[in-house]
Amino acid sequence: MYKRLVDNIFPEDPEDGLVKTNMEKLTFYALSAPEKLDRIGAYLSERLIRDVGRHRYGYVCIAMEALDQLLMACHCQSINLFVESFLKMVAKLLESEKPNLQILGTNSFVKFANIEEDTPSYHRSYDFFVSRFSEMCHSSHDDLEIKTKIRMSGIKGLQGVVRKTVNDELQHMDKIVPSLLFNLQHVEEAESRSPSPLQAPEKEKESPAELAERCLRELLGRAAFGNIKNAIKPVLIHLDNHSLWEPKVFAIRCFKIIMYSIQPQHSHLVIQQLLGHLDANSRSAATVRAGIVEVLSEAAVIAATGSVGPTVLEMFNTLLRQLRLSIDYALTGSYDGVVSLGTKIIKEHEERMFQEAVIKTVGSFASTLPTYQRSEVILFIMSKVPLPSLHQTVDTATNLPSPESSSPSFQCNNMMSALPSNFLDRLLSTALMEDAEIRLFVLEILISFIDRHGNRHKFSTISTLSDISVLKLKVDKCSRQDTVFMKKHSQQLYRHIYLSCKEETNMQKHYEALYGLLALISIELANEEVVVDLIRLVLAVQDIAQVNEENLPVYNRCALYALGAAYLNLISQLTTVPAFCQHIHEVIETRKKEAPYMLPEDVFVERPRLSQNLDGVVIELLFRQSKISEVLGGSGYNSDRLCLPYIPQLTDEDRLSKRRSIGETISLQVEVESRNSPEKEERVPAEEITYETLKKAIVDSVAVEEQERERRRQVVEKFQKAPFEEIAAHCGARASLLQSKLNQIFEITIRPPPSPSGTITAAYGQPQNHSIPVYEMKFPDLCVY
Repeated sequence: MYKRLVDNIFPEDPEDGLVKTNMEKLTFYALSAPEKLDRIGAYLSERLIRDVGRHRYGYVCIAMEALDQLLMACHCQSINLFVESFLKMVAKLLESEKPNLQILGTNSFVKFANIEEDTPSYHRSYDFFVSRFSEMCHSSHDDLEIKTKIRMSGIKGLQGVVRKTVNDELQHMDKIVPSLLFNLQHVEEAESRSPSPLQAPEKEKESPAELAERCLRELLGRAAFGNIKNAIKPVLIHLDNHSLWEPKVFAIRCFKIIMYSIQPQHSHLVIQQLLGHLDANSRSAATVRAGIVEVLSEAAVIAATGSVGPTVLEMFNTLLRQLRLSIDYALTGSYDGVVSLGTKIIKEHEERMFQEAVIKTVGSFASTLPTYQRSEVILFIMSKVPLPSLHQTVDTATNLPSPESSSPSFQCNNMMSALPSNFLDRLLSTALMEDAEIRLFVLEILISFIDRHGNRHKFSTISTLSDISVLKLKVDKCSRQDTVFMKKHSQQLYRHIYLSCKEETNMQKHYEALYGLLALISIELANEEVVVDLIRLVLAVQDIAQVNEENLPVYNRCALYALGAAYLNLISQLTTVPAFCQHIHEVIETRKKEAPYMLPEDVFVERPRLSQNLDGVVIELLFRQSKISEVLGGSGYNSDRLCLPYIPQLTDEDRLSKRRSIGETISLQVEVESRNSPEKEERVPAEEITYETLKKAIVDSVAVEEQERERRRQVVEKFQKAPFEEIAAHCGARASLLQSKLNQIFEITIRPPPSPSGTITAAYGQPQNHSIPVYEMKFPDLCVY
């Protein structure tokens, strides 16, 4: 019955096409008797194979059309057996050397792929179809038009396979992905030879490259969490095999497609794959590693908008490890540190290019992170990068990335979150290192964090402008958060600026950075109290150059004078106090006439004009603290605070720093002991707290603080200048007193407990506890152990 119905759908002349009425009868029969569907498929398959062998291609097309209609109409449980016959016929067409039959079979397979089956078939294999479609994607037919059609059919076939197997483990990705990438590579060739969109028909507008990209996006978009790695690995292998990392344009395009196609929560998996591939290519050419890093940079920036998670530190850790390896390669000239005849010669300029790529990647990714995370990343980098010391022969500091090249200015509204205490402490402690490059690097980091309005480049050169309005500074009012930050960290910042000015190895770049830091603090974080403290700080820097207790070179002393002149010229115009501006202007004019070597225009140039005699500087050439206090005090500033000279606070860090002297360390210890000594303890009656008491405490807090600093300075000076015998006697007396107190504590601690048997009478009739060993004690009979 079914064979007669099948035979009736074929006309005598194949050009007449499928007999529709008989096809409707066959479809009705298949729906009425679904158990016959597999036999119908088998019989159609026999006829199609026979017609292919006889080259009766018209009947072949009719058979495939009938199969397609039956497949679309029937959805019963026995459909799987019919599908086997259908796929067998499709495979027969794909095996043909005729392009038209290949395209016909592909179109039928695509129709089948779009059908959502009720019951998936796990035993069905698509290995042949993947191999055949992949081969079609690489077609090299002589006719360009036929080649294009075959390649597009192959891509469509792979797209159909993806839709049928996406829920599996993507086991065919090693053939599917390279085939799609192969067509993406030839996008320029296809675009140059294809007709213009205006001349091309609507169906021919899509090129193999565009179709391949669409298929790749669909593949990645459908991939589950566990399948992402299977899809990314073939991409990396393809780029390796075809040396596509060095031009890097195609590699970047591929990973942009990947990053924008996958689900955002899967981004970190792609980053991990790239990081692992970078580690695997540690000994590859620098151009290859640079290409991987640039691709990683593009992918990381896209991933930052999604969920990166713990990959952040993993990424920085890998990049810093590769940076360290690259520096070693450049220094040793080989990958293993031993140069022999068979060793591959490493080109230093290529390694430098790779290092710049790493630095760029670190900066571009760090700039996308939240403000609080940026400081943590820099802290992480500082803990990983080996800083140079006195015993290191390699100056790794020259290879550290500068904030200006690695990232833009940090835009943050809250300095407390941008510069947390742990980060600021680590940063400022590094600012006191002996290496000049490291100190400059730290200053640039501070400038990058503080500069929130893009004013940094306006202070790249030090000068005494008569009108700073030409700088067009962007200034906002100091916020409450900034005020809190300065109350907490200002003295720490001032102290490190002061100590940095005393460094003998400072060069012009250091003074420019210090000037920029002072200027940006004045613009970004300054209120009246901060302005007063900064003026006192710069006047103290002037005293360093004048007194010269550090025996600084002539250039350093002139540079400090010039630095003070430039900053006071800036701050006087920012405060807009006429008398203050007049005093600063008078001193600058006097220096121009009598001592130009004390101004930045003569010091911070390629050939500085210096004076060898700086010991006899007259008072007219100096900015006077008394005069500044007088003129600013009349404008509402704290004149009492201005009159006090700036003295840097000594912290616990000084006792740990290698720059501090033994005298300072002992003085700090003695100072702590003297403040906690039992001899100083006195019983003071509780004072009644009133409004007047609180008011007095607030008003006198500044004076008390200054008195405390002066007392500390005197203690330090005493232990620096006093004879050794006097210091030893003082410390010995303190040690004896401490030992006597300890003896009293030990005696109380180890004394045996009083005897429960009673007491005995000692001399003068005073009762005294008598200690009896535990084993001799008598306990009551009712005592239960």
